[in-house]
Amino acid sequence: MGEEWTAALLTRLPAGWTVLHDLRVPDRRFNLDHVLIPPSGAGLIVLDSKKWHAQRSTTVVRGRVHCGQQDRHVQVEKVAGYASAVAGALGVPASMVMPMLVVHGSPVAAGGRLDVPVPGWERIVYVLGADRLVDVLAGMPGGRGPVQPAALVLAAKARRVLPPYDTAA
Repeated sequence: MGEEWTAALLTRLPAGWTVLHDLRVPDRRFNLDHVLIPPSGAGLIVLDSKKWHAQRSTTVVRGRVHCGQQDRHVQVEKVAGYASAVAGALGVPASMVMPMLVVHGSPVAAGGRLDVPVPGWERIVYVLGADRLVDVLAGMPGGRGPVQPAALVLAAKARRVLPPYDTAA
């Protein structure tokens, strides 16, 4: 359900974004909920969707993401792993791939955005409340404006290398 809600939100992005849904990395078992490429083509976002308990806040406790009392940090670590796998599959530096987790239901503390370090991943993982997703993406450097050739090249490569997820594969 969270993936469908995120897909609906992503239709509100400014023109020029490439939005791909439900993909896989070859020779891996997990699916990628969403892969996004901004109009600048400066990188890409691996976005994982979650629906967490609406009556419990999402916070960071001792460096780990929690929904209420439940430790959900493993899901943050997983999206960093997905981003690493995507970088490897596409042959791009890890610095070009931004892992993000969007949370539906549970209010995300700190104004709807948590910046969470993950050991073994060189960048932070962004944990966003669903209500902040489109504004954060559109407000990123390169998130608005005309589509650059780099975006077209990266989108074509992503479509070629990351096929649709098929549970039978």
